[in-house]
Amino acid sequence: MKLYSWNVNGIRSVLRKNALLPFVEAEQPDILCVQETKAQPGEAVVDLPLYHEYWNSAEKKGYSGTAVFSKVEPLRILHGLPTHIQTKYDMTDDGYGDPNTEGRVLTAEYDQIFVVTVYTPNAKDDLSRIPLRQNHWDPAFLEYCQYLEQTKPVVFCGDLNVAHTELDLANPKPNRGKKGFTDEERAGFQAFVDAGFVDTFRLFKQGNGFYTWWSNFAGARERNVGWRIDYFLVSGALKDKVTAAEIYPAVMGSDHCPISVTLDI
Repeated sequence: MKLYSWNVNGIRSVLRKNALLPFVEAEQPDILCVQETKAQPGEAVVDLPLYHEYWNSAEKKGYSGTAVFSKVEPLRILHGLPTHIQTKYDMTDDGYGDPNTEGRVLTAEYDQIFVVTVYTPNAKDDLSRIPLRQNHWDPAFLEYCQYLEQTKPVVFCGDLNVAHTELDLANPKPNRGKKGFTDEERAGFQAFVDAGFVDTFRLFKQGNGFYTWWSNFAGARERNVGWRIDYFLVSGALKDKVTAAEIYPAVMGSDHCPISVTLDI
């Protein structure tokens, strides 16, 4: 089973650039997870007749949003975080509001696994969302994945808006303490690892130079001055079934590039 993930930074934009459909045609993913769709379902026509498509769009137009395109019809689709977790980690405490109105989480259940696509909130340049990330979002999303694990193993993917280690960004020292590389955000990622989830890419590649997002300024992408903030993580029970994990930096159309994981299931 080949699963792909891509923050498209606007699905209408990536379609206009003729980037999405050729990529899908070339790679033939079994499941494609998309983040930052910035569209309602009717606002973007994605011509993929072999795929079932599911959307979780933000109430706010042109903002956030996730989608799943799947060759196999899922057993069910779950939108957002369940009520019991959202209530427990009430994000209004930090002035954020209901995260389910932003379409940030979409889950597809299959016979053997859950597949979750997630678009994690950005901490913002002024770090004003660090309390949200540290106290609410990151622990809530971890608890959700663990809740799903009680039924069957989980694969989750998407833009987690954090570089986990110094190997995951080109310039760690000047970016330490800035959004995407604060101790709080990195600890939020580490909590997944400590809970048994596996960063699939690191099963195959070590070291730096492997990035999934680049600034649009100063030729960052051409110079490969980037960040690895897009991931596939799997439940520990699936670790031995991961046969490949890839990053596709040559695929254009967004400031992020696609990533993939292959599972022998």
